[in-house]
Amino acid sequence: MRLSNLAALAIGTGLSLGAFAAAQAATPAAPPVAAPLPAPLLVEPAAIDGALKGMVDSKQILGVSALVFERGKEAYFGSFGVADRENDKPMTRATIVQIFSMTKPIVGVALMKLYERGKFQLDDPLAMYLPEFANVKVYAGQDANGSPKFEAPKRPISIRDILRHTAGFTAGGGDTTPVGAIYREIDPRNYKNPLPELAAKLAQVPLAYQPGTRWLYADSVDVQACLVQKLSGVPFDEYLKLHIFKPLGMTTARYTILPTDPDRPQLAALYTRNDDGTFARQSDEEAYTFNNAAWPLKPGSFGLVATIDDYMKFARMLLGGGKLERARILRPETVKLMSTDAMPKEVTDKSWLPNKGQVGFGIDFAVRIAPPKDASESSGAVGEFFWDGAASTLFWVDPKNDIAAVLFTQMRPFDKVHLHKTFRDAVYRNDPIALAH
Repeated sequence: MRLSNLAALAIGTGLSLGAFAAAQAATPAAPPVAAPLPAPLLVEPAAIDGALKGMVDSKQILGVSALVFERGKEAYFGSFGVADRENDKPMTRATIVQIFSMTKPIVGVALMKLYERGKFQLDDPLAMYLPEFANVKVYAGQDANGSPKFEAPKRPISIRDILRHTAGFTAGGGDTTPVGAIYREIDPRNYKNPLPELAAKLAQVPLAYQPGTRWLYADSVDVQACLVQKLSGVPFDEYLKLHIFKPLGMTTARYTILPTDPDRPQLAALYTRNDDGTFARQSDEEAYTFNNAAWPLKPGSFGLVATIDDYMKFARMLLGGGKLERARILRPETVKLMSTDAMPKEVTDKSWLPNKGQVGFGIDFAVRIAPPKDASESSGAVGEFFWDGAASTLFWVDPKNDIAAVLFTQMRPFDKVHLHKTFRDAVYRNDPIALAH
């Protein structure tokens, strides 16, 4: 018969089993090993308060709000200045802003939900699902007479291309080549064009470069929105409501905020910062042209409005690996895929992306791949992913430090006063690796 462990130990000491057990009981237990203390919190609210209030007091900005979560808890909220100077409305948590290109990451999440359902693969040709892109041509310069030349793509546009801005689409308004002129004439993003018509018209515009050879910020995310609608069979804006906004409790996020809506008074004014540092309010007709009416176009590249708390719910979902409280939006591995640098090594022409710092690009996010190289860059942790909006809004997700941050203001042109750097530097002032210095 096999002896128990205790009996075996007793035999080895020469004691009886009872004596051995009594001796064991009399031996004082080893003191418990103390659990390591958690690292101190990174966010210092007073530092962020001072940085943002200083920007308002020095009249570099009119109004700003910021919200930071760290380790699952609200670590900071602050608001300073005005959301509407002319009507003396302060910037508050209830302020609704136009998020412009911060719409894009939401659209990327919507499309990747369909990826999880096996509706497409990343390297599938785009034309498998949107056949209008099957016969696109690529601009190849001009001939001896100055006429534009076009050639066939060396490979098809892939879905991966439209996720990382390497599809070949022109930058549109700023393109001075013949392709830009064709784009402006066809006008794919006219508000009267529903998404299928946007895609059909965009497919008529020659590509500005061979797919996969450049990074150029363009209309790719509008095509993503069209794919969501096509693959799901649900109108795109309804898909966002059903599969992202409602599960996350994002009650203010939407495309249309009518003058008659109960929360319309919370909509922030949009300001242009002049070269002399003064601010001019855009007229409501100009500032709210898109959001004032239910246009046929529900774009992927811009258009949503939201409060800072609603956008933070989206950011926290990403920080939680696709989950916020009971709402599972994406799988952790999908969020990881989206937040991993997917820039091909052969792509060296990256337009203005290097201005964002030491970054690559994943799926609708810039991804930080190295610490700030010097004090001129914005602070940030390796592995963070982020994006911003035309009216100088910003958000980022930092898995390393378990931080999600959202910054709201309504100022154009885009961040000429380095508000983003000021905010980031204040958040990371206690992190010697992430701090730009």
